[in-house]
Amino acid sequence: MALERKTHLSKVKRVVIKIGSSLLTNPKKKAIQATFLTHLAAQIKTLQQKNIQCVIVTSGAIAAGFYKLGLKERPKEIAQLQALAAIGQSQLMHSYEKTFKRSGLNVAQLLLTWEDLSHRNRYSNAHNTLIELFKNKVIPVVNENDTVAVEEIKFGNNDTLGVLVTHLCAADLLVVLTDTNGLYDEDPRLNPKAKLISDVDSLNPNIEKNATSTRSAVGTGGMKTKVQAAKSMMQSGIPMVIANGKTKNVLTKILGSEKVGTFFYPSSSKMNSRKRWLAWGVKPRGEIRVDEGAQKAICEKDKSLLPGGIQAVVGNWSVGEVVKVVGMDNQEIAKGIVNYSSEDLKLIKGLKTEQIAEKLGRKSADEVIHRDNLVKTESF
Repeated sequence: MALERKTHLSKVKRVVIKIGSSLLTNPKKKAIQATFLTHLAAQIKTLQQKNIQCVIVTSGAIAAGFYKLGLKERPKEIAQLQALAAIGQSQLMHSYEKTFKRSGLNVAQLLLTWEDLSHRNRYSNAHNTLIELFKNKVIPVVNENDTVAVEEIKFGNNDTLGVLVTHLCAADLLVVLTDTNGLYDEDPRLNPKAKLISDVDSLNPNIEKNATSTRSAVGTGGMKTKVQAAKSMMQSGIPMVIANGKTKNVLTKILGSEKVGTFFYPSSSKMNSRKRWLAWGVKPRGEIRVDEGAQKAICEKDKSLLPGGIQAVVGNWSVGEVVKVVGMDNQEIAKGIVNYSSEDLKLIKGLKTEQIAEKLGRKSADEVIHRDNLVKTESF
């Protein structure tokens, strides 16, 4: 396994580093953890000198606002959290700017919501911005735009954001830094004899079950969201590491192929950018329910979705939007870009392709979703 880890890590030219609130904040001093940022900047400087481009996905804006106002517990109302984010975001970025400048590094702030990534043009614009920053050796610092995010467009946690940013910038590795050494076979807080799992080449139900969703006073994640992130990364063909951010030189050790943290091995085939965007970067506008024949055609034969196999249309969408395809057991089996609106699809569902023009007075395509615009998600 150690040799295989080295094989994957030796190819890394671009890495996304996700940092949890527990590493960035100091509950006793109620402030941003300057010492951690200093060590982080030094490690990124070393990686940059080795021509490895770095992106930071940061938490901490709400926590910074939380501490600045001297609150005793995290608010639950969205408006209050948005206000804390507005207060804390500038303080957080000032800490990055000031600390990284000492290491001769420049940083840039990117604030995203899921809505930004759901639109292909905006997704491409964000990608192009990141590429320009890399060309100028500037470190992008990405966070969710908590000041405007509501439930419908929230990522939910920054582990999910880490996955999406890895896809967005076409990175070769996602490193999730937390306050534990990695993934254990049991919760180490409940069982001191729990064993660290150094390498994961497949996620079995026990691993997913043992991952807890416990969060800190200022964070929103937990090991459960990290394992879910790892599952997405493995399926997309990109490796991921969960490691303790307090370990000395943790990033240089990981990129040096040392056995640090938990390494999640990618699948043998890497998804292309468009397929990754369809699978994880966009929230579907509705769903198409299909019969057994259509389900087999998509899942087993990699075929396009035709109107004849459609049983029901749920939701409202326009041509060119993304919808999910649901199989016989009401489980999602795919996502794709539709060639017909929901209203038109209600009229042509169950019909043969040669009947489309007769029913609608026109025909955009034989396929409701072409296989080139379809990604299978039944194993996700």
